[in-house]
Amino acid sequence: MGGQANEAPRRGAGLHRCAAPPRGAADHDAAAAKQRQTTVEHLPSEERGQIDGRALLSGVIVPLVTPMDRPGHPSAPAADALLRALAAAGARGLMLFGSNGEGPLLPTAELGTFAVGVARRWRELTGGGPVLVNVTAAGTAEALARAAAVRPAAPDALVLSPPLYFHHRHDEIVTHYAAFAGLGAPVVAYHAPRYGNPLTPALLDELTGLPHLVGMKDSSGDPALFGHALAAARRRDDFGVSQGAERQALDALRLGADGVVLGVANLAPAVTAELFRAHRDGRAEDARRAQQLLDAVLELHTVRPGVPAVKAVLAARGLCPPYAAAPFTPCSAGERKALHDLLAPLDAHLVRA
Repeated sequence: MGGQANEAPRRGAGLHRCAAPPRGAADHDAAAAKQRQTTVEHLPSEERGQIDGRALLSGVIVPLVTPMDRPGHPSAPAADALLRALAAAGARGLMLFGSNGEGPLLPTAELGTFAVGVARRWRELTGGGPVLVNVTAAGTAEALARAAAVRPAAPDALVLSPPLYFHHRHDEIVTHYAAFAGLGAPVVAYHAPRYGNPLTPALLDELTGLPHLVGMKDSSGDPALFGHALAAARRRDDFGVSQGAERQALDALRLGADGVVLGVANLAPAVTAELFRAHRDGRAEDARRAQQLLDAVLELHTVRPGVPAVKAVLAARGLCPPYAAAPFTPCSAGERKALHDLLAPLDAHLVRA
């Protein structure tokens, strides 16, 4: 796996609590970020301190689609054009292998090389922008194996949903998260209840007490649950909360979310960054217009729901091959035409090479 087996990878590039970027920075000065990164990497591990989850999750984090050089085979070189475009548009961080990244469909053996290559390239492009890696699986052993597979990429955080498939008790879910202490990277809880067990208010109250958990991404779309997550998080000054429900991004920022992790940012990163900046700067009307533009882009899922539609649009723009992991199949010619016709009026707002 590269390096010494007992060596913890560097954590939180540029995100030491004493050197964190300003909360809400949607873009950042590359030279300053690189200096922060260098400073942290040369500190002894005991002096690095706890990662500030609010800084980690601030701004726009893109839950990256997984470019492939053939169906089901992730390719870091195939991701380069998209990474350059996202960085140029003002995206601050990446999350790999989430639902937009087809993570649960990818074998553990396919994760490491892609994560290393993409993380290295993203940090070059952004001066040390954060890279989070989702390791969600059906069971604790498999999730830990996925964490080990991506360890050489030195993720700034591991992202972990409750176990998939089976329904589990409260105590079993807490034990699942507790198993990720001491791995050399903090953990961000990922709440996407349509894919597995929900994070209830009681679970949120308990999980925010685990020191190695530093944040949460909520994609439930439940305003009451999101409000409870914010209240639970604010019992600590280092626990971040990010919104993943795309149509509720602006509402979440108004409630106090630290940042957004939106799949639509693969297609409209500049609009997503403007949404965050406009809210941060008090430009309410500009923020509202940005949210409306994102909502319009999201209509692509009425043509073909999910990742294949996103990849088809990116492929047409020369930014990502259309390949997906089985059982996904690429969009048909008819679907590609319908997507083009639907998004043509929004062309100026979409990502470009």
